[in-house]
Amino acid sequence: MNLASLDLNLLVALDALLQQRSVTRAAAQMGLSQPALSAALARLRRHFDDELLTRAGNEYRLTPLAVRLKERTRLALSGVERVFTAQPEFDPASSTREFSLLVSDYMVAVIGGAIARLLASEAPHSRLRFLANTPERVEAAPQTLLSTDLMVLPHGFVTDLSHQDLHQDDWVCVVSADNAAVGDRLTVDHLETLPWLVTYHGPTASTTAGRQMRMLGIEPRVQVVTESFLTVPRLIAGTDRIALLQRRLADLLPPDSSVRALAPPFEAAPLIEAMWWHPMYDADPEHEYLRDVVVRAVGISLVDSPPQQK
Repeated sequence: MNLASLDLNLLVALDALLQQRSVTRAAAQMGLSQPALSAALARLRRHFDDELLTRAGNEYRLTPLAVRLKERTRLALSGVERVFTAQPEFDPASSTREFSLLVSDYMVAVIGGAIARLLASEAPHSRLRFLANTPERVEAAPQTLLSTDLMVLPHGFVTDLSHQDLHQDDWVCVVSADNAAVGDRLTVDHLETLPWLVTYHGPTASTTAGRQMRMLGIEPRVQVVTESFLTVPRLIAGTDRIALLQRRLADLLPPDSSVRALAPPFEAAPLIEAMWWHPMYDADPEHEYLRDVVVRAVGISLVDSPPQQK
């Protein structure tokens, strides 16, 4: 294929069409007339020898090829934008760049506010976007990080990527404040008999402490699965369930949260949170600035957070 003969405007049109699934909406998004975008769609159909969008009643549906192209197109467009917006030096004060972080709601709660405040002060024209750290995105981390700046998650999920450790946290077990089956101390029997609430349950999506329990022969009886750490207290309160939660997040719970935190009955390995990025951005000035902001935000947040209980 002769890349010199390709029209990059078609890449923008393809992305808009695949995202909007409508010629009218895609044209409005691009600021073009509907006939102009219809002509672009015709060129794209000839290029791919595929309809891409097919009418089904009053709406359009993506063809199987279009479904495969959707994520690839977004990644390619993001890469093109990064190429043509790159500058020899980065000036935060004048930057209009969008910084994107894949992060759990736990880390948003712990350091998100500090990151937002630093960027608002130093790069007031920039935009900050937090994206959910889903198992699918983590499993495809090398591809995901081509279009996303940083992925913040513990060690043990991704490899062969540039990273920097951010902070260490401990695991605690949380139960309902009125759970009469649990006294002041947890036992292994509690872990084996109480129903569990778990986060990100799956072969490649489990907490370090959860994997450690299985290595010790403790197989949790999973009753509820959630992909949000912040929902754990509400899903525990008033039930006989038990869950693992990060110490720093447990320390942020209000006194009337109706749950209590207890030390696990085994030596739980600490949680080491790190930020991960694609090696191609190692020396990128904008990326270096963002990484520095995150490191400083962690320092600010850990100073401001309640002291950890031992």
